[in-house]
This record gives sequence, structure tokens and C-alpha cells, in this order.
Amino acid sequence: MKKQNGKHSKLMKSEKKLAYLLLTPTFLILTVIAFYPLASVFVTSMTDRAFASSEEHGFVGLQNYKKLLGLTVKELPQQVDEETGEKRYDDETGRPVYERAIRILPRTPIRYKEVSQFGLFGKRYVIGATDREFIRAVSDTLGFTVISVVLETILGMMVALILNTNFKGRGIMRAVMLVPWAIPTAVSSRIWEWMFSSSRIGFFNVIFQKLGWSDGQFAFITNPSSQLWAMVSIDVWKTIPFMALLILAGLQMIPGEMYEAARVDGAGKIRQFFSLTLPFLRPILAVALIFRTLDALRVFDLFQIILAQKRYSMASFTYYQLIDNQAMGYSSASSVIIFMIILIFTVFYIKMAGGVENEK
Repeated sequence: MKKQNGKHSKLMKSEKKLAYLLLTPTFLILTVIAFYPLASVFVTSMTDRAFASSEEHGFVGLQNYKKLLGLTVKELPQQVDEETGEKRYDDETGRPVYERAIRILPRTPIRYKEVSQFGLFGKRYVIGATDREFIRAVSDTLGFTVISVVLETILGMMVALILNTNFKGRGIMRAVMLVPWAIPTAVSSRIWEWMFSSSRIGFFNVIFQKLGWSDGQFAFITNPSSQLWAMVSIDVWKTIPFMALLILAGLQMIPGEMYEAARVDGAGKIRQFFSLTLPFLRPILAVALIFRTLDALRVFDLFQIILAQKRYSMASFTYYQLIDNQAMGYSSASSVIIFMIILIFTVFYIKMAGGVENEK
């Protein structure tokens, strides 16, 4: 027995050595094409290097990160009438009138710009940032990611469930379903830009005017309150087929006998979905969510084509800092922050997918 155990351990060691030898070329390739560029971005992010410039650059440490992530929250005191000394209220709404944020936010030695305001426990606060465009880009990208991924998952599930049933023309419907996904983003973005046009030539404005919902001149793309929703609509329309295709593949892997047994036990459609379909789809959904979330966090072309500098995603903000401002060190710091946010989401999803596998 000892001899057999010794032979077995030697065999295991030799297999490990062989595995390391086989993985060495892959590791070297990854070092060249992934780790080295990533490390160079980290180094550049700590300098004031300018893009396409021969000027010498210096080491600035974490200064770029401090500027990008510099935040402060200040309470906005209510305005007081100078003559009476009483607090001021709006004559029309009766709501309190607060001091302007520009007077409250600190301006020296670091100048903060207003990002947004919020109320809490009857008090008014203002959020200031040293680079409000970056903070807004992060907020918009996270909001875009959460809303679009949730909608794409729900609607993709509905489409997959429909296409998984037997009906006449199912093959044609599956082919038609892939059309939005097959259209290049640049083309689909221009199509939707026309549809969201603020004049009466825009598709949605024509429809809303005929229905009496607007005067036919609603500015979907230029109105800050609707810009993000317009981006979400375009992305959801384009990406539903991708989610539906993945979920449909998972549905077809579920044995039909399971549904027959569930029907015999008296389970209805809703009970079958939550007790049978959803548990079987959890690994597929985990993979789909990983792909879509990481893709949404890196969104660039959609924001760049339609909004340009009206509103940024994290990736488009980095692009403009590099190309327009030639701030290579600053844009590198922005890239590193994007990488860290994506890394957090990736680790979370991998752990979630690992938990699903362990349950199985």
C-alpha cells in the first residue's frame, strides 16, 4: 500500500509539473498582451503625462485620483430675510428657499462644483465634486447598467419562453429576433437618433402627437431628464435578442419529462416556472448577467454617437480626456477606476455563479 501511495504521489507531482509547463506559454502571452499594458496604465495614471506630446512629464502620485474622486457633502441653510430675519419660503409653492450651493461649497484650496442636491430629515444637502463630469459619468453608467440589464433579463426571459413553445412559424420568429442584435451599433444608434428627433420628423414625436400626449416637439436626446432613458431604450432593444438566445439555449436543456411530471403533480404554469424553470436556468442566467453587466459598464459607442459631449459614460469621459484634453495621466487614472469597478462586479458575479454551482 505504501508503495502504491508513493507511486500515486509521484504521478500527481509529474502531472502538476506537466500542467505548469503547458500553461507557461499561455501565461507568457497573457503577460505580454494583458498584464504589461495594464501595469503601464497604472504607472501612467500617477503622472501628468500629456498625450501626443514631447514635453517631459513628472510623477504626481495619487493627485489624479484625488481630483477624480474628490467629493464633499454640505448642508444648505435656509435663506433668511435680511430685514425681518425670518426664514424665506417660496410664495407659490410654500417650500423653503435655500442658499445657493456655490456659496456653500468650499472653493479653496480645492474648488468643488455642484453635482446634485438631496433632502434628508427635513434638511437640504448638496453634493460637490472636484470633477463633477466624472462623478456624473460614473453615476450615469451605473444607473444605465442596472436598469438596462434588469430590463434585458426580464424581457429576454419572456421572449425565450415564447420561442420555446411550439407554434407555426417559430423558426422564422427566431431568425427575425436576431435582427436587432445583428445591426451594428453605429447604424442602430443613428436610426434611434432619428426616431428620438425633437421635431415632428421624429417617429416618437409623431406618434405622441397623434395620441395627444405631446405637441410633437419633445426633446428626448437634449432633455437631461430623458437622455439616460433614451440610452437605455436603445440598448434594451438591441440586446434583448442576446439575452433571449442564451436563455432559450438553457430552456432547451431542461428535459420535457420534468414538466410532464410537474403537470401530473398538479403544478400550474406559474408554479412550474418558479419551481422548475428558474432553478434550472440559474447557471445560464449567471453567465448572461456577467456578460451583459461587464459590457454595459464599458459602454462607449452608444453614448459617443448619440450624446457625444452632452453626457458621458465612464468610457467616453476617458476618451475625451485623452483625445480632447490630451491628459494621458488623468485619463489613465479614469481607466484604472473603471477597471476597479468592473473587477468588483466580476468578483461578485463569479462568487454568485460559484454559489449556484455548489447548490447543484
